[in-house]
Amino acid sequence: MARYFDVHPDNPQPRSLSQVVDILTSGGLVAYPTDSAFALGCVMGNRAGLDRIHAIRQLDRHHHFTLVCSEFAQLGTYVQMDNWMFRMVKSATPGPYTFILPATREAPKAMLNDRKKTVGVRVPQHTTALALLELLGEPLMSSTLILPGEDDPMTDGWTIADTLGHELDAVLDSGDVGMRPTTVVDLTGEGPEVVRVGAGDPTPFE
Repeated sequence: MARYFDVHPDNPQPRSLSQVVDILTSGGLVAYPTDSAFALGCVMGNRAGLDRIHAIRQLDRHHHFTLVCSEFAQLGTYVQMDNWMFRMVKSATPGPYTFILPATREAPKAMLNDRKKTVGVRVPQHTTALALLELLGEPLMSSTLILPGEDDPMTDGWTIADTLGHELDAVLDSGDVGMRPTTVVDLTGEGPEVVRVGAGDPTPFE
């Protein structure tokens, strides 16, 4: 059964965050809040964690997983960006956007799009998510928590614990989650392509 951690939205308790980090580094799968609803996350290299996300969300092998990073400077390790890509991503980071970009060799192979060798990256604008990422010291392999057959993501920590408690190892909740998934922008072509309109304003990329 998943452990439930309720932390303060402005000053999340370090002890609770440390316990969630311990669960993650021990191979766990957690649900955590972001500026664009809850996400499922596991540490890089946790292939079993990705398989569990696949099972919960019933995803196909072409799904774009996202590396959720604590700061813009981390992105360059995992994705390739030309100058125009760099400017676009930087202008919208942090925020409720996911950018699909060509992966570098440092990106976990298990999470790459099977056909294109691309990966999604983002930096959330959310205190609890950033505090967790900073304490962990590395990005999380993540996917928005949208259940099969649903259009909207899950936004309530207690409901997640009740619904998925036997499929997760922890639920981190701070009561201030966003209500819509990220806007997804594909930057692998000659120009930006908005592939999902969500919480982020798509206008700069249209």
